[in-house]
Amino acid sequence: MTATRRPHACIVGTGFIGPAHLEALRRIGIEVAGLVECDSETAAAKAAELGVQKGYPSFEAALADPSVDVVHLAVPNNLHAPYAKAALAAGKHVLCEKPLAMTSAESAELAELARRAGLVAAVNYNLRFYPLVHEAREILRAGKLGRTLLVHGAYLQDWLLYNTDWNWRLDPKLGGDLRAVADIGTHWLDMVSFVTGLRVEAVFAELATFHDTRQKPRGPITTFANRASAADCEAVPITTEDAATILLRFAGGARGALTVSQVSAGRKNALSFEIDGSKSALAWDSEEPNSLWMGKRSEANRILLKDPALLSPAAARLSGYPGGHQEGYGDTLKNLFASYYAYIEAGDFSAPRDFPTFDDGHTEMLLCDALLRSAREGAWVEVPRS
Repeated sequence: MTATRRPHACIVGTGFIGPAHLEALRRIGIEVAGLVECDSETAAAKAAELGVQKGYPSFEAALADPSVDVVHLAVPNNLHAPYAKAALAAGKHVLCEKPLAMTSAESAELAELARRAGLVAAVNYNLRFYPLVHEAREILRAGKLGRTLLVHGAYLQDWLLYNTDWNWRLDPKLGGDLRAVADIGTHWLDMVSFVTGLRVEAVFAELATFHDTRQKPRGPITTFANRASAADCEAVPITTEDAATILLRFAGGARGALTVSQVSAGRKNALSFEIDGSKSALAWDSEEPNSLWMGKRSEANRILLKDPALLSPAAARLSGYPGGHQEGYGDTLKNLFASYYAYIEAGDFSAPRDFPTFDDGHTEMLLCDALLRSAREGAWVEVPRS
């Protein structure tokens, strides 16, 4: 990258999330040099469909292109670690989808490689970039809730409710031994850790698989797509969880509880949390992202609506529109990417990073390891620091 132009990106994978990355990058003025898909023909077709100049014939070809400065990894989980490792070795900055890796050993290696390479590596925990999530963080940092007592909530979806629903995440070779927890539970855990500033010290988890067998389509199907007909499917045993119930112990004494589900009818993408403090409480729900509930004991409760004129500077900078103009999921991607690319362009890689890093991704993998062990042993498990 020269001093005369902005960083150029390459997106690897064009399923559900790849085009969402593309849209957000265009909104902040970042040029996408090209796309990578499973083969050169698919890459070329997707590039034409999405209005991108190049469809690279391979991931290696993208890494060899000197015009590519940043690689966005929007591929299945099993490819995150090897692709991120290759991109770092090629001198590219990396923005990887979550979870960062399949194991904490892989995520630890990636975090160390990024540090040694002097490159900017991030994980797409974009949901912490809603304006009112940042506002909740500022409220806690100002001490307005008092001492944190309880942190509880859920992340609920219904897109895998039926045994005829299928996605690559159901295959542990592609998605890992944890599914619902790794896919959406880590979003919740990242968010509440970001808001409270508290580390999860120990976990007790129960995992539930309600569909021991699912009908797998014989052909490809994308995330959130309609189901294939029964005649085009084969029965496949399932070993990963449809749902999880988790107890948490936080540093400082706070306690927590989390329900994660991909089989909750009518819940399309419902991440919610409540933080109960010794003075007051607050609660937020991703399906109503532009309001923040404030709970009081001795006065009326209130609802804070997203309005940059009323928010803290940290939250107001994430609000692209005036009060009364709703913002949602796509804006979180824009906000994260804007922070990430501004950091790269500033050039001081020793400065604090205001986006989720590979170190944050490694923290989530340590949590996943502890949760899986807890479920298997039926016991509380301490979460290691590294």
